[in-house]
Amino acid sequence: MKNLIIVLALVAPFKLISNNIDVSAVSTQGIDASAGTDNPANFTHVEFDINWDNSWRSSTGSSNWDAAWVFVKYKIEGGTGCTAGDWQHATLSATDAHHSVQTDNGVVPDFAAAADGTGVFIYRNADGNGSIDWDQIRLRWNYGADGLLDACEVTIKVFAIEMVYVPQSDFFLGAGGTEPGEFEDATSGSPILISSDGSLTLGGGGAGSLGNNNATGQSGGADDFNDASSQTLPAAYPLGWDAFYCMKYEITNEQYAEFLNTLTAAQQAVRASTTTAGNYHGNSATPVARAGLKCQIAPSGSVAGVYGCDLDEDDTYNEVGSDGLGIALCAISWPDLTGYLDWAGLRPFSETEFEKACRGNQLPVVNEYAWGTSSVHATTYTALTNSGGESELPNSPSASASAGNAVYGTTHSSGPLRVGIFATASSTRVIAGASYYGIMELTGNVWEDAVGLGTVAGRSYTGIHGDGSLNSLGHADEDYWPGINGNNYASTANLVYGGTTGVTGRAGAGFTGGTYNSTAWLRVANRQYSVWTGLTNRDVRNGGRGVRTAP
Repeated sequence: MKNLIIVLALVAPFKLISNNIDVSAVSTQGIDASAGTDNPANFTHVEFDINWDNSWRSSTGSSNWDAAWVFVKYKIEGGTGCTAGDWQHATLSATDAHHSVQTDNGVVPDFAAAADGTGVFIYRNADGNGSIDWDQIRLRWNYGADGLLDACEVTIKVFAIEMVYVPQSDFFLGAGGTEPGEFEDATSGSPILISSDGSLTLGGGGAGSLGNNNATGQSGGADDFNDASSQTLPAAYPLGWDAFYCMKYEITNEQYAEFLNTLTAAQQAVRASTTTAGNYHGNSATPVARAGLKCQIAPSGSVAGVYGCDLDEDDTYNEVGSDGLGIALCAISWPDLTGYLDWAGLRPFSETEFEKACRGNQLPVVNEYAWGTSSVHATTYTALTNSGGESELPNSPSASASAGNAVYGTTHSSGPLRVGIFATASSTRVIAGASYYGIMELTGNVWEDAVGLGTVAGRSYTGIHGDGSLNSLGHADEDYWPGINGNNYASTANLVYGGTTGVTGRAGAGFTGGTYNSTAWLRVANRQYSVWTGLTNRDVRNGGRGVRTAP
């Protein structure tokens, strides 16, 4: 055994305030430089503790579980024969059995490693619910595959994002209503059952085709098919019948700050709204729309800047009680979102995956929201309790129990709220505003981008995952992602990355799920903006989340 020198093991906990996922005690444990079929590359174990609240696994009902998507970043600091560099994505073993826990505290974990080595899903191996507390999780890092020598001195960061497993199953598209562009079975006005992955006929009115209410009411841009004109959805498009993991929460201010803090100065310049020290996200002197993300130290030349959260404007950063760490990130563009997802080893979801994530395999309810009813509770409130903190709530939170979710009424217009704001260990799906599978805020809080199927550009998407790194200019660079190579033309297919311009356009991406200041677009079946022909911008209503196809 040789010794890989670890200078410092930093932890980037992604301590999402709503569920308290936390990573601590990061270290590395030995190395193995031997050869053999079981060890194609030199490896070490990245060790850490992880815990979070309100975990579950159930083999009945929704038949799913929550999980942590864990990935590792490293930076070479020096060492004999080693050149100091920027943050890079660590290659973890693709073999489940190579990952383990030393102390499970009574709840045994399962490991599902990504085949491309970008990360590992960790989750309960048996039915149960409650808090997770696993000590000394060990993930095998094949550092030899990353080109590191045994003598390299490195700093590492461990990241964890809470995800929800959406199992393989039949599901419905559309709810039998009259929402703009609502999916239907041919021209029947009824929901259509999706019972397998594979190609589909879009429009044309024939039996078994996927209709769209004749594209009525799509003001953002209309589908290129209708009752009289058909298109074909390729089998490679991620329809949603197969299993996938979805982020339980929208990306938060804290998560995006940690993302920025691993980028180069040049990458930060395009992925941050501000590169001016003291300015907030949006290049303002004060937070706009509760966007407490702030440039703490400006990037200078080749030296990267530092970003944090300071919603209360006291120049003390990342205070869990007041700085809005867990508030849903807003005012990001499609290139910003895809940059984050590529960096995290995730991908954008399709609009059909969105509908499945909301209603699961259940019969649709006409005019339903993600929590499964057609009611939305628009309680009037003008203040927040514990504003910006880990227990942020509206000043009348009990009102949410009456008929839906109280956070999304038109009376709330100052900005998004803390992710998972109504979820507790005892809250019902309706009170929590949760989807069938337990995913939060799929309707409301911030607009979320989804890859639509109503254009040539959208239908060219194949669901390739992010590889953990961006191009040198700070853009996502994955093949066929909407807007790759600068594509802004809905009638032009997104192609293989050309090696220069990454995702700087948004052709093929639309908006779904609605936003914090209106109930107009919150219904699951609403496709008013599933096609968006406008150019890329940063709107204070825009946020997002990512998914990953299940290993």
